[in-house]
Amino acid sequence: MLRRPIRGLTDWEGAHLFLELVRRSSFRATADHLGISVNTLRARIDDFEKSLKVKLVTRHVDGVRVTAEGERILELVAEMEKTSFELVRACEPAQKTMSGEVRLSITEGLGAVWVGNRLVDFQRRYPELMVDVHATMQSSDVLRLETDLAVQLTRPTAKDLKVVKLGRMHFHFFAAQSYIDRHGLPKSMADFGKHRLVIQTDSDENARRVYDKYFPGLPPEKFIAQRSNVSSVHYWAVARGAGVGMLPTYIYAYDTPLVPFDMPIRYQTDIWMTYHESAGQIPRVRALADWLVEAFSPRLYPWFRDEYIPPSELRKKYRGPSLGNPLDIAAGEPAPRTPTERKKPKR
Repeated sequence: MLRRPIRGLTDWEGAHLFLELVRRSSFRATADHLGISVNTLRARIDDFEKSLKVKLVTRHVDGVRVTAEGERILELVAEMEKTSFELVRACEPAQKTMSGEVRLSITEGLGAVWVGNRLVDFQRRYPELMVDVHATMQSSDVLRLETDLAVQLTRPTAKDLKVVKLGRMHFHFFAAQSYIDRHGLPKSMADFGKHRLVIQTDSDENARRVYDKYFPGLPPEKFIAQRSNVSSVHYWAVARGAGVGMLPTYIYAYDTPLVPFDMPIRYQTDIWMTYHESAGQIPRVRALADWLVEAFSPRLYPWFRDEYIPPSELRKKYRGPSLGNPLDIAAGEPAPRTPTERKKPKR
């Protein structure tokens, strides 16, 4: 007796559309993301459900919900996507020479101020390699090939990712001398209400949560001078005297005109590098990963150590060359020399 052959999946695109729909929980949002019409998306999902003979999602006023049957299909489709990405990575040529392109996703502040002006060191080592830097407030998806390497401030939890702690970033209150000359400095939390605050946040919700925690009872419209979601805008606002603000302590290791002052509020966050395990076998990705570990070395750069070091002590503990002035760097002045670029003394 002949056994009936098992029919394989033929609608691969339908599986991908289903996965994207679940991720965005909305036909409209998914259609906009994929650049197709809502009606086309609905028709493709209907066809996919018919081919599987199972209902995958139900529609509600607040979006779509996955059915119990759809949950199992969703797990399998996600595995399919993961396998497809591994297939692409397996096709990467195992080049012995350092050439081609490597993509780095990094937070905007670290990308602009810390890593950006040091990449010249890496590119001098590998002149045939092109680095595509994507500086953003949102983390890129390493698993879905949006980037080869990501440097971010939240620790990834996905499986199959190599996660390396590069260091820890500490934040401290700073003000420009021009602001101090006009308004002085707050001497206590109660005294803060007489001053102007400059803040950086990635969302209104986070801004409100942090504000309510540290400044309860102070009306923000009379207290906050400027709010932005970009580190460089935040830095310039403080540096030009718009108000007092929290900045990474490493900013004081530069020849910056900013003045640190003590307040009971301090903040710290770890810096994580992540990449797919298979990507780490690609020489150009491995080379950039090794360079990033060096660029954030707590041994070389004490402001990236786990323990908090007051800004006023950083210059004493730092033994490397001058980092320059971030104002000059932003204006196009030459980048500072890095430890690896220093010439060996003549014997």
